Amino acid sequence: MASAYTPGLTVSGDITIRRTRRLPIKGEVLVKASDSVMPDQVVAQAKLPGILQNIKMAERLGCEPKEVKNFFMLKEGDPVEKGQILVEKKGFMGIFGKHIEKSDYTGTVETISEVSGHVLIREPSIPIDLTAYVQGKIVDTMPDEGVIVETRGAMVQGIFGVGGEHMGTIRVAVDSPDKTLTDDLILDSDKDAILIGGSGVTFEALEKATKVGAAGIVVGGVKDSDLIKFLGYDIGVAITGQENITFTLVVTEGFGFLKMASRTFELLKTLEGKKASINGATQIRAGVIRPEVIVPLDLGDKAQAAQSSAGELTIGTPIRVIREPYFGALGNVTGLPAQLVRVDSETEVRVLKAKLEDGRDVTVPRANVEIIAT
Repeated sequence: MASAYTPGLTVSGDITIRRTRRLPIKGEVLVKASDSVMPDQVVAQAKLPGILQNIKMAERLGCEPKEVKNFFMLKEGDPVEKGQILVEKKGFMGIFGKHIEKSDYTGTVETISEVSGHVLIREPSIPIDLTAYVQGKIVDTMPDEGVIVETRGAMVQGIFGVGGEHMGTIRVAVDSPDKTLTDDLILDSDKDAILIGGSGVTFEALEKATKVGAAGIVVGGVKDSDLIKFLGYDIGVAITGQENITFTLVVTEGFGFLKMASRTFELLKTLEGKKASINGATQIRAGVIRPEVIVPLDLGDKAQAAQSSAGELTIGTPIRVIREPYFGALGNVTGLPAQLVRVDSETEVRVLKAKLEDGRDVTVPRANVEIIAT
């Protein structure tokens, strides 16, 4: 049987997942290979150097730079607290009182310069905690850098997302994949919930999710204008995931209100009530990153899904069209012609035949589809 290979989304009820967890700077790994970890468990930690504060002490004291050490009450390496006296200098011939200088910062005295007369105080370091993100096992460690976590579970990848990593409990808030998630469907009890919508989510619902403290929203689509209004700016084409919002939004189909794929919706329904990890980070250029929802299998009953060879196009492979005129349409491969076909751009390309969910039989370039991996 003819086959080809193309990247695609994963929508699977049973798949092995590995995630590399890496610190932004060198630090300390707190776990070892074969350790079991929970999503919120800190697996590595680093300390970001604190801000270096410059005090022009010679200028303040009205003395020569080399004289600062004579008056300064601390030495390099000493800890210092905000409000602590640094200098207590007697006035001229002891008749003009004392000149007292107090620290405006808490930290450590790093430098007392005899050349500039400046005193440098390093504020406390900022701890960086790296969590496991998913429940699973540590399969490898990278000394001073991070770990690789492996889990087996259900995973749904989306086309686009915003917001960082969160953990929550899945709740299906709509009764069909073509229904829009509106604010009245979000409950006051949805704190830390990952809400599953259908075709889209309204601006008012995004605001309500923020108010109640939801962990995430997964829907078929979102209107570009609503997203810009909610974020306060247009995110452009850069990598997402660092937005200053309190929950994560994952879009499975595209922009606008688009019915969520039935198989995606049905899989998410089987996961209702289970704990999940969600991440909206998206990068569509080199080094593709997809937003995702991950539910480890040992958190509940298995969510079963048909298995297929990852990335392989064969007859029957579920696909999504990612170019016009069938953008966003779902279907299954019905044919893989070997010969090249001339398309509207006057180039000759390999194509595939597919039957879309609405019953249409279409022929599209293979480069214009992505596999929905199961």
